[in-house]
Amino acid sequence: MVLALDTKWIWDSWYVRDGDHYHGYFLQADRSLGDPDLRHFNVSQGHAVSTDLVNWTHLGTCLRPAPGPAWDDMTTWTGSVVQGDDGVWHLFYTGSRQSEQGMYQRIGHATSSDMHNWVRVGDQPCLDLTGPAAKFYEAEHMVGHWHDRAMRDPWVMRDPAGDGWLMYFTARVPGVEEPNAGGAVGFAKSPDLMTWTLQPPVFSGGFGQLEVPQVFRVEDKWYCLFCTDSSHWSEAYKAVNPQSPVAGNHYLIADDPRGPWQIAPGPFLDGAKPCRRYAARIVETDDGLRILGFADGGKDNFGGYVMDPEPVVVGQDGLLSVIPTVQAAE
Repeated sequence: MVLALDTKWIWDSWYVRDGDHYHGYFLQADRSLGDPDLRHFNVSQGHAVSTDLVNWTHLGTCLRPAPGPAWDDMTTWTGSVVQGDDGVWHLFYTGSRQSEQGMYQRIGHATSSDMHNWVRVGDQPCLDLTGPAAKFYEAEHMVGHWHDRAMRDPWVMRDPAGDGWLMYFTARVPGVEEPNAGGAVGFAKSPDLMTWTLQPPVFSGGFGQLEVPQVFRVEDKWYCLFCTDSSHWSEAYKAVNPQSPVAGNHYLIADDPRGPWQIAPGPFLDGAKPCRRYAARIVETDDGLRILGFADGGKDNFGGYVMDPEPVVVGQDGLLSVIPTVQAAE
């Protein structure tokens, strides 16, 4: 069984565990649109629960774009969920507005006591590419260089070195001539989940986009999972990875969550052409690590559901490997 809906496409997803239950959140759009490329600007967020990451109970839509005019009146895209010290749940998500045709992305914040009914915190984003550190980012839309102004896919976690919180997000750095060499993992800090301060990126290069970053630790190593397309490999990365470019999921590796980060050496972790699985997450379970992501297949064969989890193992060299299993049909 897969995480699927008969009438909707599902793509990017994120997970949080509460007791015996995993809560899965995901982007969804009506299949009646016909063209899967139209899903991005006809999006809402769905919610489902599971005890095993395989059998899911759908709870319905939990967030959708705000009534306009608003900073997030066009899209509510990918995010992450954490629980604060007071027991309140916090959703951080990507938003864009109609008046900008969705070309500028910003990060929003909502809270919930039941993990389903979310209330926005204020009427403005919690983080934008502004302030002193904005100079380290491509803060304006470089028309003709890239298709949007990137600031999306926030991943929030506790700061292991203190009492605060860290946020990672998809971004780009300025002044890079090759579009595929400017992708970045952005960074911000907060003492309380409410007030965020933009910091310089923790990594840039290698790819035109490092989408849906997820930072986690296994023993003494830190990993930053990300996804990217085969068309977004930089010339520098092609030079060190001789395999034919693929689309899917790879990762950075570091000794500290603040870096320095490097692209994991060796083969691309979880890729294919056309793309098999995209926007993956690695979830820690009682039985080890599991990877989940949506079935892609390209526009003509777009899956639009989250594939069943597959095991991920860490080798003695600290590198990750996916153990493929046979996937059930939708």
